[in-house]
Amino acid sequence: MNKVMFFAHLRDVVGEEFLSLEAAGKTVAELKAELAAKYDLPRMDTVMTAINEEFASNDEVIREGDKVAFIPPVSGG
Repeated sequence: MNKVMFFAHLRDVVGEEFLSLEAAGKTVAELKAELAAKYDLPRMDTVMTAINEEFASNDEVIREGDKVAFIPPVSGG
């Protein structure tokens, strides 16, 4: 099982701060596509991903017990 965390507008769209999902064996890109389809998440291609608090690329494979965080780009002024 994996803890998948959402930040900023992604949290609002999903309606939860995190979900417990079975993501082991999937790449980051596969998980992004699955979540984008299920929750109609916008612009997942621009979202940064961290696995166990370290930034991860889209081709990184998620392992059992990994904590995955999706962090959208932040703008401000």
